[in-house]
Amino acid sequence: MEELFTLKDLLLKGDISGALVIVEELEEMSRDDKISNISSYAVILLLHLIKQQAEHRTTRSWDLSIRNSAWEIQKKNKRRKAGGYYLNSEELREAIEEAYSRAIDKASSEVAEGIYDAETLEKMVNKEEIIDRAIALILSEA
Repeated sequence: MEELFTLKDLLLKGDISGALVIVEELEEMSRDDKISNISSYAVILLLHLIKQQAEHRTTRSWDLSIRNSAWEIQKKNKRRKAGGYYLNSEELREAIEEAYSRAIDKASSEVAEGIYDAETLEKMVNKEEIIDRAIALILSEA
């Protein structure tokens, strides 16, 4: 919020270059917030995809969580007024890949009632297949 007051002050003083620096800062802060939200939903999406693959089954709850997470990622990634996306497809894949280790860690406490540690669980599932499925689900929601 302080940045907005500074921006207003700079504009009133006619300091356009200083104001542009603040605008760029605000844009970066907004982008970081969007990426953080996308990452949080990516963990949930991956968690349920991992559980499906590891347990060779699904539940209505998992299916709903997968759909909702993919939809939320797509929604958070879309620039409403400017058009386009915060993360292009390559950056989106990178964000999903970064979220994977947190998802494996969370899934290890849920798959088969938590009998596997994260390392063991990771050997039981196909990481690339799960990430590819996550990306496909996100893109299909678009």
